[in-house]
Amino acid sequence: MQSETGTADIPDRRASVVGILLAGGLSSRMGGPEKSLLDLGGRPMLWSVLDRMAPQVGQIAINANGDPARFAAFPHPIVADAIPGHAGPLAGLHAGLLWTRREAPAARYVATASADSPFLPLDLVQRLAGAIRSSGKPCAIAAYAGEKYPVAGLWSIDLAEAATEALARNMRALHRFAEANDCATVEFPSLSFGDISVDPFFNVNTPEEYEQARAIHAAATNLGAL
Repeated sequence: MQSETGTADIPDRRASVVGILLAGGLSSRMGGPEKSLLDLGGRPMLWSVLDRMAPQVGQIAINANGDPARFAAFPHPIVADAIPGHAGPLAGLHAGLLWTRREAPAARYVATASADSPFLPLDLVQRLAGAIRSSGKPCAIAAYAGEKYPVAGLWSIDLAEAATEALARNMRALHRFAEANDCATVEFPSLSFGDISVDPFFNVNTPEEYEQARAIHAAATNLGAL
C-alpha cells in the first residue's frame, strides 16, 4: 500500500506538465448536482482533487461545459470542450491538449484526472512519466487491481491531432483512444489512511458513492492523514 504519511517525490520537470481536471460530465447518475462541487469536509470536493494534483504539475485548468461562473471560486482557467454535445472524457482531453498548446506552449504533456476523484495518488504524474520514459510511448494511463483508469493519464501534446481525428470518427471512449495510441499502463497500489484501504481512483458517480467518499474523508481527516 502507498502510505499517506510522507510527501511523494515531485517530478523535477513538473513545469512541463499541465493538469487538466475533467469536470465536463452531466452528473446524470447523481440526479443532477455538479459532483465536483459537492461538499467534502466543509468545502467543494474539487478542492481535494486540486490539493493532490497541484504539486505534481506546473499549472492546472478545469475542463467544464456550461456556465463557467459556477467555478468562480477556483483560481484556474475553465476550458470548455471544443466540440458540442458533451462528447465525454476524450473531448475533455482534446480540449485540454488544444488549450495547453495555445496557452502553455512550453508544456510537453497533459495530465488528466477526474474532478470527482478526491483521493488521487500523490505520485500519479511521476509514475506515469516514468512509464513514458522507459517505454518510449506517447502516453500512460493508470490501473488499480487490474482495472484500467484511462481518465487518470499522462498524454503527449503531440496527440492533439490524433484526438481531433478520433473525435471526427465519433470515438468517444478514452480507453479506446488509449488503446489506439498504445499507451503504457501503470498499476497503482491502494492508498492507506491508517487501517483504511482505498482505491486511489475512487470517484463519485452516485449518491451512495458520495456518502462513501464522505466517510473515507472524515476518517482520514480524523487520523491526520489528509
